[in-house]
Amino acid sequence: MKTHFDRFDHCSAAIRYMIACLVLCLVPPLVAAQQSDGLRTIRFVRNPDPAPDFKLTGVDGKPVTLAGLHGKVVLLNFWATWCGPCRAEIPDLINLQNKYKDGLEILGLVVDDDDPGAVKEFVQQFRINYPVAITPGNLRLQYGGIAALPTSFVLDTEGRIVQKHEGLRDPILYEEEIRLLLGLSVDNVKVETFEDTGQIFLKNAERASELPGVDLSKLTPEQKTVALHKFNAETCTCGCTFTLAQCRIYDRNCQISKTATSKVVAALLHPTAAKPDPAKSEPPAPRAPTTPPPTPGEKPRE
Repeated sequence: MKTHFDRFDHCSAAIRYMIACLVLCLVPPLVAAQQSDGLRTIRFVRNPDPAPDFKLTGVDGKPVTLAGLHGKVVLLNFWATWCGPCRAEIPDLINLQNKYKDGLEILGLVVDDDDPGAVKEFVQQFRINYPVAITPGNLRLQYGGIAALPTSFVLDTEGRIVQKHEGLRDPILYEEEIRLLLGLSVDNVKVETFEDTGQIFLKNAERASELPGVDLSKLTPEQKTVALHKFNAETCTCGCTFTLAQCRIYDRNCQISKTATSKVVAALLHPTAAKPDPAKSEPPAPRAPTTPPPTPGEKPRE
């Protein structure tokens, strides 16, 4: 009897072909922009943070951890068996692990799937040659939450996260990053560094001077400082438990954080009229007597 994995084998070629067609249709303008000087740009985090360690049990029963991997480049790949783009990139990850097995360790961290048997069957079906383990929710939070699948973190040989990729990526990009981190030659590439302002770790959102979907262009520098402070001090009420700044980075489609940040900006652009100073206000008018005056000849009331 054929399993759903067998059916996937028959359509995988067609799926990969369609993905390739889409990439070819969408990528050329971007490639042309990146290669205006004839060089492709590889970007790594400046002063990267160490990756949170973990101790998991792989579907093969062996430990899966970052301990002992110093000296190797590590690719942490968060994925799911039901995720089409995740499946599509598995053959490329297998090839990378084979090609750079002496200096590279790929770790497949499965999310949204708590059936070890099904995951193990998948691993065997596709002959995945790197450790795979089911990932608990708290580990995902340690890595800033996984907003999209697949999501991959690239670690240098010192165990620090130097790049994060969301979605299906060109395997050539991964290979160039791996080679550079291993000190191997890469042709026609230049390396740039950037500061992590929440792209890698959400905790670093406090460093950001701009946020997705938030227009700060009309604020003065002083107002912008106040706005950013509020964004990092106030919690979004969408249920994510993140600050407004973190939520804008984590989920650009969140209308609650978008509305809240817009209100902060509007309040700074159009502050309410100042309340009158009581010291400068006019004295109140005298109150009318509550007892009517006596009529002529009438004895005043005590």
